[in-house]
Amino acid sequence: MNQRLTRSTRRAQTSAKADQWSPPVGPPTPRRLCFCQGLFVCLFVCLSVCLFVCPLWPPALPSSDQLWDPLAPVVLLGWMGLHILLYFLPVGKVSDGLTLRDGSRLKYPINGFHALCISSGLVMLFLGLGAPLGRLFELLPPLAVCAIGASFLFSIYLYIRSFWAPSHALALGGNTGNPLYDFFIGRELNPRIGSFDLKYFCELRPGLIGWVVINLGMLMKEVELRGSPSLAMILVNCFQLLYVADALWNEEAVLTTMDIVHDGFGFMLVFGDLAWVPFTYGLQAAFLVVHPQSLSALGAAVIIVLNGIGYYIFRKSNSQKNQFRRDPTHPSVSKLETIATATGKRLLVSGWWGLVRHPNYLGDLLMALAWSLPCGFSHLLPYFYVVYFTILLIHREARDERQCRDKYGVAWDTYCRRVPYRIFPYIY
Repeated sequence: MNQRLTRSTRRAQTSAKADQWSPPVGPPTPRRLCFCQGLFVCLFVCLSVCLFVCPLWPPALPSSDQLWDPLAPVVLLGWMGLHILLYFLPVGKVSDGLTLRDGSRLKYPINGFHALCISSGLVMLFLGLGAPLGRLFELLPPLAVCAIGASFLFSIYLYIRSFWAPSHALALGGNTGNPLYDFFIGRELNPRIGSFDLKYFCELRPGLIGWVVINLGMLMKEVELRGSPSLAMILVNCFQLLYVADALWNEEAVLTTMDIVHDGFGFMLVFGDLAWVPFTYGLQAAFLVVHPQSLSALGAAVIIVLNGIGYYIFRKSNSQKNQFRRDPTHPSVSKLETIATATGKRLLVSGWWGLVRHPNYLGDLLMALAWSLPCGFSHLLPYFYVVYFTILLIHREARDERQCRDKYGVAWDTYCRRVPYRIFPYIY
């Protein structure tokens, strides 16, 4: 959220360097495998959510009644409609994006945190009026099914409309001529309806804020079942709310991420934003409804400290990077040591970026572990997020390494000698 959640699809952040990556020159191979992976994660969302509806272990396959509820599309459409209205809320500032190939710069409303606050207020109001928010637990499978269906339909619309877009508006890596790959990656870079930017809207708003609301629904379901929320449930809700609030408070930073700057808007990002994030990142809360855990005061304190350390590293390193990008002469970064490159940009080799090459990834992973620990060790599924995210970030880091070496050459080799560890100090 926050550059991490861009990510979704968590979607990792751009590198800690002062420059942005060059767009990819062509699609990775095999192309059809990418599309099949998209279908696989669709199935995973359905199965993961359904695992928690049945109290038995292992659960039976979900029935059609569990996968469909006519209320689900109403809730989904209402939620999307609310956030479309909040997108046009005349509060907050308007920021310019990076310069596009035609020399123009798009404008973006920075009011995502306001949308979070208003959404939270409305949810509290509905709770005060007696709305059964715990019903979200039973609605998770049909909501996931609807979100997946909406992702496909929306992606088809984006693919079709891209053929009317001018050539300079297409993503360099998404216009290959292979229909499956282009549909998955996305052909158009910044699809808009008037001033409404479809990719920017989906990146941090309905899915990320929806994740928080689903977590609260799991908490309320636990209150219905047991009379009060457990300490484990409270920790998971608070940790993930902090993460989402931080992402939206720093919403402007998403304008320099790979998702916005380089990637087309296709099924990969649509599915990540609308289905993957809200229905898999919060698996811990759903797990705790069916498998309640008791935490000691000492255990809770250790988990809180771990999350706090992760958040501190994550926020401080990202803030240092973003400040250096905006103004290298700012007093907070002007005294940091750098290495000059042939591109005219400079690489940070001190501060947080002298500790490891990706300190933001390190902070992210520590927080991910803290989100899972309240669930205990009886099942692997609550740890899916931290395992998945570790693999994702290691893969992303390896890709970053190749791109940096091609881009910076000898300067990158010098940087690697100065900062030998990639993510984990003295380990990797």
